[in-house]
Amino acid sequence: MSVFKSGFVGIFGKPNAGKSTLLNSILNEKLAIVSPKAQTTRNKILGILTEKNYQIVFSDTPGILKSNYKLHDRMLQEIEQAKQGTDVILYVADVKDSVEENKELIKQFKIKAPIILALNKCDKSNNHQIEICKKEYDSLKQIKAILPISAIHKSGIDELKQAIAELLPEMPPYYEEDTITDKPMRFFVSELIREKLFFLLKEELPYHAAVMVRQYEEKENLTKIQADIIVSRETQKGIIIGKGGSMIKEIGQSARLDIEKFIEKKVFLELFVKVRKDWRNNDLYLKEYGY
Repeated sequence: MSVFKSGFVGIFGKPNAGKSTLLNSILNEKLAIVSPKAQTTRNKILGILTEKNYQIVFSDTPGILKSNYKLHDRMLQEIEQAKQGTDVILYVADVKDSVEENKELIKQFKIKAPIILALNKCDKSNNHQIEICKKEYDSLKQIKAILPISAIHKSGIDELKQAIAELLPEMPPYYEEDTITDKPMRFFVSELIREKLFFLLKEELPYHAAVMVRQYEEKENLTKIQADIIVSRETQKGIIIGKGGSMIKEIGQSARLDIEKFIEKKVFLELFVKVRKDWRNNDLYLKEYGY
């Protein structure tokens, strides 16, 4: 009788290290939104991988950051919650990032779980640079393996999964075989809409925005969705709507296509823009918007 292993793996790292892209690549499913901008992820997202001999329950977390708003406090709380009960820490570092900064962040992990270091974006480096980088991390005794990967190109993913599985305890699976996440569909719809804000809007505006799904109604051949895009100021509302409603139309069309792909069903999507002054520092609003 073969041994089955199961456990919880927290994915940590600096903003824009590629944590969400890595989770999506491991699961071969787009659960976490991604963008070229840092701090896209705000919530802890569970992603569950079940193979023949093991089940890995991943927690994708926001990038480790300094807090400027109550929203940031909530994001840091998500990181701390993900550490609880973690069997393995998967720390993702950009291979070209500051080694010293990452080493300092790794040293702050007080839990005794073993660490696997995934050196990401190795497709943008060469073997010599990768080997030098690995040696610089070697002094951290808590690190059990250092693996070069490219999350976006899915390179080194099989080796990474195997290294994680070897460190898991012998346990039955925590979730049914066909379960891949614990989040409801409304969450993923709101995230896919929010992702479009990062791609279509400039500079800081996406960081001032939240998305709240108000209606999610499944019919036989169509899913009807109404969602609010929440911003902090009237000027931001005008930018999101755009001249003659051009920007809100583009956001809606782009989001609808991704939502249809995700739920495998036709979607009728209506978007509204609402102003909630300084919502990122308001406990009631943060709770309402899922933070």
